[in-house]
Amino acid sequence: MLFPLRDLKGIADGTIDLAFRRWDKPRVKSGGSQRTRIGLIAFTDVKKVSRVSNKDAKRAGYASAQAMQDAWAHKQGDLYRIELHLAGPDPRTVLRERLPTPEELEKLHARLTRMGEWTYEYLQAIADQPGVRAPALAASFGRETHPFKLDVRKLKELGLTESLRIGYRISPRGEAVLKSPQTPLDKRV
Repeated sequence: MLFPLRDLKGIADGTIDLAFRRWDKPRVKSGGSQRTRIGLIAFTDVKKVSRVSNKDAKRAGYASAQAMQDAWAHKQGDLYRIELHLAGPDPRTVLRERLPTPEELEKLHARLTRMGEWTYEYLQAIADQPGVRAPALAASFGRETHPFKLDVRKLKELGLTESLRIGYRISPRGEAVLKSPQTPLDKRV
């Protein structure tokens, strides 16, 4: 579910706790969550509605029910009312700042080894070249940009890298992995 920056700011400060979308079927579910640039957004209720009150429209950041209806009039599908709130920081953000315990380091190295030799090569390239555009990094490995980015996203999920406005950088957790004795000698910092 995409949120405009205006809505993200409202969710972050608590002035927006509802959203409306037109869908052929729900794209989020009650009890689910989504990572965004402001943190983790939790969905507490999702239901199909036929009408919207002015009060609910204002809770979603619209001036009125008519303004909300006008905003979604061009979309096809049923209208869904989604209750939501900011549930906390993105877990990846918390993870990348936390240094791994020796047991976690062992598990991370086992995981990276299973994923392939590219993992250490990408980590080292990102550590050596923070802020370099993804297409340039991908080309240095003879890869297309999109598949390269998908692989870097796997490292991000482990808390080892961080996306910048342009490019990436290694996280403190990623640095700990590269500096650890379990890192293959030819890949060590």
